[in-house]
Amino acid sequence: MSRICELTGKGRQVGHNVSHANNKTKKVFLPNLQNVTLLSEKLDRSFKFRVSTQGLRSVEHNGGLDNWLLKTKDEKLSANALKVKRELKKAAAAS
Repeated sequence: MSRICELTGKGRQVGHNVSHANNKTKKVFLPNLQNVTLLSEKLDRSFKFRVSTQGLRSVEHNGGLDNWLLKTKDEKLSANALKVKRELKKAAAAS
């Protein structure tokens, strides 16, 4: 399973561990991913996502899952999140 946030697209970063003697060795920085269940108010359903903690804060800051999905570009979202976004657009068009 890849270490990529389903809502923000945040993935691993590569850098260096630097010792006191300034020796550099490769290091991988992984995002802090959590399995969360987010509630969609418009669809009145809950969805499970694997989200970074920063992504979770961003979702809450933007007013919930529905607002976040509608604002975010499709390239950043996972296939699962894109499916939910399409459902949201259908529900908005129907009402």
